[in-house]
Amino acid sequence: MAAFDTTRTTYGSGNLFGRVAAVIGAVASTVVDWNDARMTRNTLNKLTDRELADIGMIRSDIDAVATGRPLG
Repeated sequence: MAAFDTTRTTYGSGNLFGRVAAVIGAVASTVVDWNDARMTRNTLNKLTDRELADIGMIRSDIDAVATGRPLG
């Protein structure tokens, strides 16, 4: 007599818990990235134009620096 196991998932397919955990992880990562950018913006906006110039920045560079985009 032969037995056929149909309870195993195929490689690469996750169960519902794994997919939900991945979505929650992605949302959490997005929130953390947003908060880091917000804190960076707030800190840099508190500096004077002279202090920004001392670190090689101008006020219009703040958003690019906060979001990690290259200065152009």
